[in-house]
Amino acid sequence: MDARTPNKTPFIRLPAFPVLLSQAAMTGLVALALWFFQGHIAGYSGLLGGLIALLPNSYFAYRVYRYSGARSARAIVSELYSGEAGKLILTAALFVWVLLAVKPLEFPSLFAGYIAVLAVGASALLIVRRFLKH
Repeated sequence: MDARTPNKTPFIRLPAFPVLLSQAAMTGLVALALWFFQGHIAGYSGLLGGLIALLPNSYFAYRVYRYSGARSARAIVSELYSGEAGKLILTAALFVWVLLAVKPLEFPSLFAGYIAVLAVGASALLIVRRFLKH
C-alpha cells in the first residue's frame, strides 16, 4: 500500500508561494535599479542573477510540497533531500550556462541580483507569518 498522499492544494496557496513571489519582485526591482543606474548590460545581468536564484527555489518548493499528511512523512523527507540536491545542481547548471552563453555580462551585477534574491529567501520567516499548524 502506498502511504504517500498527493497534495491537492494549489501552488499559490502553499506556504512557499509568498516567498517565491517576493523573490520574483526582488528580481525585477534589482534589474530595474541596475538598468536605471548602471545601464542595460548591468540590468539584464542582475535579472539573470535573480533568475538563477529564483528558478531553483521554485523547483525546490514544488518538490517539497508535493505530498502532505502524516502518512507521507517518509516521502516528504525524501523530497527534501532530492529537492535540495536538484536545486544545487540546477543552480550550478544555470550559472555555467549564463557565464558561457551570455556576452557581455557584468559579474558584480549578476552576483548582486543572485545575492539579493537569496537574502529574500533567508528572511522567509519574516515574510510567511502564518505557517500551517496542524
